[in-house]
Order: sequence, then structure tokens, then C-alpha cells
Amino acid sequence: MVSRRRSDASAASTPSESESPDFVDTPATQSSVLFDHFDELLDRFSPESPFILVTGGLGFIGSHTTLELLKANYNVIVIDNLSNAFENVFDRIQLLAEKFHQGNGSHMPKLRLHAHDYRDTKALRSLLKEYHIPSRWGIPKSKIAGVIHFAAYKAVEESIQQPLKYYANNVGGLVDFTSTLEEFGIKTFIFSSSATVYGTLATSGLPLKEELCVHKKEVYTDQSGTARVVQPGCTGITNPYGRTKWMCEAILADLAASDSEWTVVALRYFNPIGCDSSGILGEDPRQVPTNLLPVVVKVFTGQYAELSIFGTDWDTEDGTAVRDFIHVTDLARGHIAALKASTEGQLTENFRTFNLGTGSGHSVLEVANTMEAVTSKAIPRRAADRRAGDVGSCVAVVDRSQDELQWKTEKSLKDACEDICNFLDVSGLSS
Repeated sequence: MVSRRRSDASAASTPSESESPDFVDTPATQSSVLFDHFDELLDRFSPESPFILVTGGLGFIGSHTTLELLKANYNVIVIDNLSNAFENVFDRIQLLAEKFHQGNGSHMPKLRLHAHDYRDTKALRSLLKEYHIPSRWGIPKSKIAGVIHFAAYKAVEESIQQPLKYYANNVGGLVDFTSTLEEFGIKTFIFSSSATVYGTLATSGLPLKEELCVHKKEVYTDQSGTARVVQPGCTGITNPYGRTKWMCEAILADLAASDSEWTVVALRYFNPIGCDSSGILGEDPRQVPTNLLPVVVKVFTGQYAELSIFGTDWDTEDGTAVRDFIHVTDLARGHIAALKASTEGQLTENFRTFNLGTGSGHSVLEVANTMEAVTSKAIPRRAADRRAGDVGSCVAVVDRSQDELQWKTEKSLKDACEDICNFLDVSGLSS
């Protein structure tokens, strides 16, 4: 079943008093442990797969994660205000998911679109009421088993120019959003974080382990086998975008510490590239692209005259910045692994951070050379000044993700470049 809505504020039916999440029909009676477990058993053996709410679900990473969720038999509700995505992405996701399930002889899960801002609390409440499960015991319950949150602004340069825009949407929006989710008993939350939380540690020579940026006092063992104590905080975050991600992590860590019913995973992305191997789903933002590969694409398709390489004097092998480039399909599957670990109680604590990267880096020059080799087209380039807020190198340590989420990357830089070319061919954009 597939449905889409431009606005939910007027489309949703008005719930009866007994269906309201605030309604308690036995105010003098405390919840029975026996009946609570009975409700959980009913939910567990319900024939309907759980719903996952995905904010920003039509964006680059969000769309690929939505597709992987559908392949994994989750019903998906997408919230996207279409500020940086096109509505036809919804149709592409639907097409690919249906082809997958037809090929496997399996049932296509439900996919629904609510085209409004995640900060529109009125529309959000209307949506959540549709999935509310009435409870005799006054405990908010929902058919929505978890949330994956992508709806953040993400351009480093823009965040420096318009910091209030970023703090309002990324931080303020998160506070209101999680407060509303809590009212409806939805407390499993996968957060789209970023390697920018490591700040200038990226150029310190230290391996970027999750323990280098924590929200409570932690002890870890360094490369030499020495126990190190890390205090909560951050080191040298270089732009407002990165600070919003760190602030959001801190808020979510405090929320999880205050209420053990919350389960929160913060996934620290490195540099997503590529697209679905079908060529039907790719990176097609409404706004001017700032990520490296979309810019490279605009150069070899003739939309840009040349590739600007921001900094050729970094302390790297060829002088250009080094990043840990992860294929977006691998990244999307990392979200499925995190969701599974969260819902099945496999996390070591109810707030946990994970790096999602390959564990190895490629320079800007290597990326351009690889794309040239794949396309057999020259990519003109020029040296430019370093951009404000950039760092020279940023590569993940991925042991925790591999060990605790049972997840690892499978695709290479060349795979990503080939998949992008396939997307351009399918879209008719390659010439």
C-alpha cells in the first residue's frame, strides 16, 4: 500500500477521546506489569510489520535508507518538506522496492509520504494520532516502532553564513520533535550525526574513535594499550553545522540518561557518495550541491567548467584533503543495523554513538582521478584557497560498528563512481 499527502493537518480524522494519547481511563489504577507484558506480546505477534518514521526521507541519504527499510520489510512513513528533494523520488523508491519484493516473492510493505516540515507540530501530532494504539492502562503506545531523523540542514559554508538558521532547525527542531514523540510513547531514535563532531581532532593524527567525543566520562584504551580518561565535551569544532550535531548528540544523551525507556543511536557519518546500483535512485538535490562527487559530476557533464580543489597544501600525501568516502547504500544499511540493535535490545547502553565509514581515506585528487578513469572524460581542476571550517583529513575507526552492529561496508570508491554514472545514464544527464 502506497499513499502520499501534501498536508496531514486536515487529512487526518479526529480521534475520539479514548484514542487521545493523553486519555487515561483508569486514573486511580497504576499500570500492571502483567498487562504491560501482555500488551508487548500482542505487539510482538501482530501480523503487521512495524512502522518506521523517517524525517527527510526523500533526501540523498534518507531516500536510500527508506529503500533499504522497505527491502527489510519495515513499513515506512516519510516526512519531507521537499525543500531539498523532489517528490518523484518517492515514486522511484516505490518502484525499486516493488521490484525487489516481486523478485523475492515477498509482500511489499506500506510506504506513505507526509509532505510537511518535521517542525510543524500540528501536522506531526495529526500524523502520530493515526498510529496511536489505545491502551487501557494509560501508557502511550504507537504502531511506530522507531524514528530515523535526517531532517537537518547540512552545508558547512551556509552554516557559517547563517548560523541561526542551523541552530533553529537542527537543535530547536530536535527538542520539539522528541518532546512530541515522547508524548506518543515513541522512544527509539536513530540520529543522523556527523564526523564533524570530532572537530580539529581530525587533523591531530589520532584515530577517530567514538571515545574521543563523549557525553559522559569514559575510559578507553589507546593504540599503545594505555587506559585513557575522556571527559564530556568537544575539541575544536570548526563550524556551526558541526556544533549543531554535537549539541543534538548531547541533548539526546541527556534525554536517554533521564529516561531508560529511550533508546538512542547517534550515527557519525563520514562522507557519503554513490547511489543505488539500479541507477534509478541517486543524489539530485534542489539546492546547489556542496559535496565533492555531485560537483565532480557537474564538471564532467559540462555544467561547471572545472573542479575547485579547496587547499592543495594540506598535510596529506598529495596535498589535497583526505576523507573517508562511504557508499550511500552501505551507509543506509548501517541504519538498518542500528535500528535492529536498538529494537532487539542489543546495545550496551541506551545512548550509543557509532562511526559509519570505511576505515580508510581517499584524497580529493584520488576521487577526481577515479571518476576520470570510470568515465574516460577529463575533469578540469584548479587549486583554490581552503574553505572556512574545513579540516585536512577525516577517517573513521569502525571497530565499534563492526563489533556491536555486525555491520561493515562492502562497496568501493570505484563502485560509487560507476553507480553515479549509471544514474546519469538512466536519468539522461550523462551528456
